[in-house]
Amino acid sequence: MNAEILKKDIYALTMRRGRFLEYFTIGWNSLEAIIAITFGILAGSVALIGFGVDSVIESSSGAILLWRLLAGEERERLALRLVGTTLLVLAAYVAFDAVKSLIFQEHPDESYVGIALAAVSLIVMPILAKEKRKVAVKLNSRAMQADSRQPDICAYLSAILLGGLLLNALFGWWWADPLAALIMIPIIVKEGVEALQGKTCCDNGCH
Repeated sequence: MNAEILKKDIYALTMRRGRFLEYFTIGWNSLEAIIAITFGILAGSVALIGFGVDSVIESSSGAILLWRLLAGEERERLALRLVGTTLLVLAAYVAFDAVKSLIFQEHPDESYVGIALAAVSLIVMPILAKEKRKVAVKLNSRAMQADSRQPDICAYLSAILLGGLLLNALFGWWWADPLAALIMIPIIVKEGVEALQGKTCCDNGCH
């Protein structure tokens, strides 16, 4: 009996931890989106604006998972599909943004705020992804496992953004950012399709 009560208490604590992580995701990415889009417009940086749109999509994913955690396990499959959809939307936007930048040879101004934002995001996002995966394993939630890929992808995009902004600021290599962004498309699409199919890959290799 005591063991059963302890198990329920641990589950309840894990659920609260999961909700906290999703609230943090929504708050952080909302702030990130405001900063990135505002300074992206001011600097004429399509990469920064695209990063801001990615943050909006991440906030949406966090809201979807928060809904799943509040609604219960019966919403698991639908939440997983919605997360997969947000990943594919992100892939489509990044592809469009990168191709347009290359075709029109868009040269953004230097953005030191953007560089700082990308650097901070590169530190925060892997930590957030790791914590989400821990909760996903304890709750056996494939939807949250899929959602944990969002901050992973955000970290990759942060590295791409940081590299692109630095190369543009230091050497005027405007094409570095959209070219690197195109490399990310297959990874994002793969994760989105697997989420829609109900597949996620946990740290321990589970599906």
